[in-house]
Amino acid sequence: MTTNPPIHIVPSTLSADFSRLGEDCAALETAGADRIQWDVMDGAFVPNITFGPDVIAASRPHTSLPFEVHLMVEGPEALASRYVDAGCELLIVHAEACVHLHRTLEQIHGLGAAAGVALNPSTPATAVAQVLDLTDMVLVMTVNPGFGGQKYIATMEPKIAEVRRMIEESGRHIDLEVDGGIGAGTVAGAAAAGANVFVAGSAVFGHPEGLAAAVAELRSLAEAARAS
Repeated sequence: MTTNPPIHIVPSTLSADFSRLGEDCAALETAGADRIQWDVMDGAFVPNITFGPDVIAASRPHTSLPFEVHLMVEGPEALASRYVDAGCELLIVHAEACVHLHRTLEQIHGLGAAAGVALNPSTPATAVAQVLDLTDMVLVMTVNPGFGGQKYIATMEPKIAEVRRMIEESGRHIDLEVDGGIGAGTVAGAAAAGANVFVAGSAVFGHPEGLAAAVAELRSLAEAARAS
């Protein structure tokens, strides 16, 4: 088991210009991002509505970066195949939204995609204990999902550390992602706790020096925190 998995910086299109998503995806590749996240919200599981699979498919030709889709939706299994067809290599579902989480993860793998499990702030780390064998990534939410630009919940760091211990004990190569309020002032705490994948929206698209500077800064701060 790799104890120091690679640091990945994953910008979220939730903070992009919705009128030029394809161009922004191409710019993120030039800026050095590792992959791109699409935050899909249904207005039911979370109080917001964002992208459907057709929007993602329209952006797919603009970049060679991998796409991950964060399905903040009820019953994600019903549309999983649509997002794979749209060009998403990694599908993240919420433990809270899946009646049969084990079956849903098997379904995603059957579609040829990698599978991730997201945990809301109030959901304990143990919610993924029985499905780690089917999980390629665990996402610990560091805000309550539904909107961009929220404040990082620092009290999630012990849960990040707990999930990291569970991953190490499993002996599997599983990424540990954090999403919510990640920026220059918070990425180090999440990295020190054990995260290796960092989703950032506002901190990337709102950086005064541009996308490349934002990606490089987050990567440098994460790597330094892990090394200390």
